[in-house]
Parts: sequence; C-alpha cells; structure tokens
Amino acid sequence: MHFRFRFEPAPKHGGFAMDDYWIWCGSAIRGDDGQYHLFASRWPKRYPFYNGYVCYSEIVRAVADNPLGPFTFVDVVVPTRDLHFWDGGHTHNPTIHRIGGRYCLFYEAITFPKGRPSDREIRNGGPMRGGSYPAIGLCIADSLDGPWQRFDRPALAQRDGAWDREIVTNPAVCEAPDGRILLYYRSYDMTVGLAEADEPEGPYRRIGDGPLPSLQPPNRVEDMYVWHSGEHFEMLAKDCTGGVLSGERGAGVHATSPDGVAWIFSDPVKAYSRTIAWDDGSVASQGCLERAQLLIEDGEPRALYAATGDGPGGFNACTRTWNMAISLEPQK
Repeated sequence: MHFRFRFEPAPKHGGFAMDDYWIWCGSAIRGDDGQYHLFASRWPKRYPFYNGYVCYSEIVRAVADNPLGPFTFVDVVVPTRDLHFWDGGHTHNPTIHRIGGRYCLFYEAITFPKGRPSDREIRNGGPMRGGSYPAIGLCIADSLDGPWQRFDRPALAQRDGAWDREIVTNPAVCEAPDGRILLYYRSYDMTVGLAEADEPEGPYRRIGDGPLPSLQPPNRVEDMYVWHSGEHFEMLAKDCTGGVLSGERGAGVHATSPDGVAWIFSDPVKAYSRTIAWDDGSVASQGCLERAQLLIEDGEPRALYAATGDGPGGFNACTRTWNMAISLEPQK
C-alpha cells in the first residue's frame, strides 16, 4: 500500500502568512458556515525563531473560502495565560478534529515555573531559565467561532520515571471505528507513544509499557498525522534523518496499520519531498516542511498543510515561515 494521492502544484500565494509573525503548524477543517478554518501557531518576529516559539507561541485561527487559501487571520484561540497554569507559557502544535459533533482542538503547551525569561534572554538566542516539560491539552467548542472550553489540566502529561518522563508533544489524534480516541505523541529521541480514551476529554490510557516498537529508532519520525481510511489506519510522518526510511531528511513518509499500534512502512515509503512544485511553474527545495496535517472530507484526504520556510534548511536558518497548502488528487 502506498500513499494514494498526487500532489498538485502549490499556490504560491495560498496558505497562511503574517508579516510580523513566525507562523508554524496549520490544521484545517471545514465549518458549518462552508468556510475553511485553519488553526496555526504564531509568535512575534522580533524574537529569534526558536526562543520566541518557546516563550510566546500562541494558537490562532484564520479562515478562507477554499481549502488552499489564502487564509485571513480572525482571532487568537488559545493564548498564553497566567504562568500558574500548565499551559501558561506557550501553546503550540494545534490539530483540529470534529468528534461527536463537537470541535476538539488538541495542542502542546508548557509554562515557566520560575517566571518567563526576559526579552534580553530571548533575543540572545542562548539558554534560558527552564520551563516545564511539554504536555498535551485540549479545548472543546460547539462552534469554530467559540467559545472554547479550556481545561486546567493537560489531557496527557509526562510520567515520572517512565520512558516519556520529559517530553509529551506533537499530538496526532484519530477516532477509531469503534469510537475510541487514539492520541499519538512524540517523546525523547524521536520515540512515539500511544494512548487511548473513550472520549476526547479522557482519561487517557497508555497502550503498552513503552514507545511503539515499529516507530522506534532507527525509524526516527515525528509530526505524525493519523486517519482511518475505512479499511485500515494510515499515517504520514516526517523522516527526521533521511537515512533508512526515505533517503531525504525532512521528507514525508507513509505507513499503514490494521490496528493503529503495529505500523508497516509503505513501498515506496516516501509520500512527499521538501522539493515543491509551485503554481507559477517554479520548483524549490524548502528549508523545512514540517507538522504535516490533512484536510479530510467525505472520508478522503483533500489537502495537505505544512509549516514551511525559506533558507538552506532548518527553521533556525529561515528568515520567513508560513503555512503552505497543497491540493491532493487520488491516484491508483
């Protein structure tokens, strides 16, 4: 089984960008209003990319009349808040899903127990006062316009003394055919874990005592997106090394699973490259292409969204980042 969709040339002026902000992530859904709502992360460009993300990322919403955009900023959905909350420091990695008639926005967040670093520390680009380890949270709303119910505890957090004691991030959510909510996450050294719940709010139960065996190094992947095709589970993920999987660092790889636990990488495994064909006829190798998310309509992927940037490679070399949108067409 291979990734059954062909990538159309990407609109150069599509997707979502803001002049004064770094833009990252990007997860879209069609609302009851017929518009497409994109949830993304942003933080001010007056700060360096990485330290700015750590200290000031917030989740925003943008809308467009078609799935490729361009998307227009509407509002801040999950802002930072008082640092005594688990998600007071930053909110990041949104992934939007409609489950049981409600909109469920999963995200990653941290706080700063010793206070937010100073502007001087952030702009210096070096080590900062420690924040908490990232955990995964959830907001729920009946409408994409809100109001959003925000919880004071994470849906899935680290476990003292366990393999995922430090990092619980990069949420990927799939509603299984039996109604269970599967929550995939990345932990230390690009290991991938899985938890399940009977409803989006949890409680979540880990599946297995450790990371998923089929997604452990040397199969180093992150930024998973998981869906059920009607016959089996499918996954897109970023190849973190370009070694044993796709041969291209940062490319997208495809895998399938009968149960969502044991994954088999496709042949061919590569689903897409960082080299992008644009709708003006040009071709360019993007500095990064990360956190890929799919728009699923009528049970089929229709568009792919990815955080991207210019430069020679890696987000720290970018001078501009944005979310790009690519139309997908079925192929045999």
